[in-house]
Amino acid sequence: QVQLVETGGGLVQAGGSLRLSCAASGRIFSIGDMGWYRQAPGKQRELVAFITSGGTINYTDSVKGRFTISRDYAKNTVYLQMNSLKPEDTAVYYCKADRVATTLFDYGITYWGKGTLVTVSS
Repeated sequence: QVQLVETGGGLVQAGGSLRLSCAASGRIFSIGDMGWYRQAPGKQRELVAFITSGGTINYTDSVKGRFTISRDYAKNTVYLQMNSLKPEDTAVYYCKADRVATTLFDYGITYWGKGTLVTVSS
């Protein structure tokens, strides 16, 4: 069984920084894309950033220049460095891993973490 565990959320003042981590554990042969999503109260879950297996990175416009996604392929871990945080960044942040394969012959399936809460006070 594969698990994704997010850490690093918390309460921070506007302008501050946080670093989120998401570690995938279990029987893992390979992982495709890994990314971060967030869901604010009363809103739909939205993509924040993702990084492909080949290292291609994409961000949603609202976080460009403030957030940085990175990945440790050997540790099956993805990070999100969040700087210049704003109250509107307040949300539960979820990690997602696509095409998690357990063998060479397995195409893989998608896993989600349970989320970590980020609260930015004004």
